[in-house]
Amino acid sequence: MSVHRLTLGDVLGEHRRGRPLGTAAVDGDVRLTYPELDARVDRLAAALAADGVGAGDRVLWLGRNSFRVLELLLAAGRLGAIFCPANWRQTADELAHVLDDLTPSVVVWEESEAVEKARGQVSLDARWVRSGEEYEAYLPGSATAPSIEVSPDAPVLALYTAAFDGRPNAALLSHSALIAHSMSLLHVRQMEDGFAFLACGPLFHVGTMMFTLATFQIGGKLVFTPAYEPAEVCRLIEAERCTQAFLFGPMIDGLVEANSGGAHDLSSLRFVSHSPAWDAMITVDDSPWCASGMGGYGQTEVGGMLTFLGLGMGGAGQAGRPSPLVHVRILDPAGEEVAPGEVGEICARGQSVFSGYWNRPELNEAKAADGWHHTGDLGRREPDGTLTFIGPRLRMIKSANENIYPAEVERALKTHPAVADAAVIGVPDERFGQSPKAVVVLADGASATAEEIIEHVRGEIASYKKPREVEFAAAIPKRGHTPDYDALDEAHGGGAYPGT
Repeated sequence: MSVHRLTLGDVLGEHRRGRPLGTAAVDGDVRLTYPELDARVDRLAAALAADGVGAGDRVLWLGRNSFRVLELLLAAGRLGAIFCPANWRQTADELAHVLDDLTPSVVVWEESEAVEKARGQVSLDARWVRSGEEYEAYLPGSATAPSIEVSPDAPVLALYTAAFDGRPNAALLSHSALIAHSMSLLHVRQMEDGFAFLACGPLFHVGTMMFTLATFQIGGKLVFTPAYEPAEVCRLIEAERCTQAFLFGPMIDGLVEANSGGAHDLSSLRFVSHSPAWDAMITVDDSPWCASGMGGYGQTEVGGMLTFLGLGMGGAGQAGRPSPLVHVRILDPAGEEVAPGEVGEICARGQSVFSGYWNRPELNEAKAADGWHHTGDLGRREPDGTLTFIGPRLRMIKSANENIYPAEVERALKTHPAVADAAVIGVPDERFGQSPKAVVVLADGASATAEEIIEHVRGEIASYKKPREVEFAAAIPKRGHTPDYDALDEAHGGGAYPGT
């Protein structure tokens, strides 16, 4: 066993010894100290091992936010297995794809119509455990995890992302990558002893997960709530004296409205400035993370953030500088570094970079060409050394805090019997930054209304991805075999893409 080993399980074991009275997790009536969390993780790991879960096997969570997400991640980690919290808002078809693609050995799930339908669509030899009483009964009364030496480089977390070809891929992040990213985030956010994070954003999203893990890394308190609900979020911030929460513009506006009468004391929240009303409710934080507006460039494949604006405030580049544990190059298609001021692909390597996608050997080979992770995004190194994010090499729409890939929405549109061809662009949206708009060509002799098409897409993929507008056209302009998105933008009002 290497003296340099450090896994998530090791971090939990150290907190059990060093923080015997510290609160690890709060979820409704559940309150766990670090020793209590460690004991439950051991029991859960023993139960998973009894079901045959071992190194490289997958454990899937299908449900909303819960302290059980943290338990499952840590228990899988102690076995060398991989844990995946899937997007519970997906349709049955999308969830069936996850089940078929990931082939988990154990699925822990919350009851929903979509999950029930997805379960019936696949042939999967897995143990299904319903969250709640059945989950609690699944844990043995007293047990310890099998004694297994787990490599820090072993993948432990899978997050589905990157649906550029119409189907998402599961990015695999190792113990070492997650710990490295947490240490960088701890530095820029200036997280200190007593830090408490409210996980009110989705835990299948790297933005919530990265703060969850950074708080765990420092031995802070994690507060879980099933989903964002403004009044409940205000109550929890006050009751648990939360330092940070997963929030962005529209969510913050919802909290201001919910707490307009000042019913809850939100002053423990050290957060970014947003509006006079918001700033009066909280403590405006002066850490580099908050003072810079929580800016930078990142993606799931690098654990969250690759660069931080907080490390380059006042610089020319709006993405700041890289995390201290990675290095970045801007490369041309031949793999050569371009000069400052020139645009190329953002490529990286270092401690927090992912281990590749699950079951995607050809994609992994392309992504890791020449020993660099090719992000698929364009950027520019400014003369002062800071970085600017230009935009995806493949078109992406950013609506609120969600990435929407045109190929995925187009695939759903084309399953409508009346649609002969379709393309999706992003149009400026005053509230959400962008919203998806479909340009549709109907089949000869077919008819459909915009409302019918939107409702059809809602049934095929998650509702937030559906187009908010549909325009009908005689043809989709093409550049080779793909839509000419520049021409579509010009003709149909596209714009406001990330980085512009």
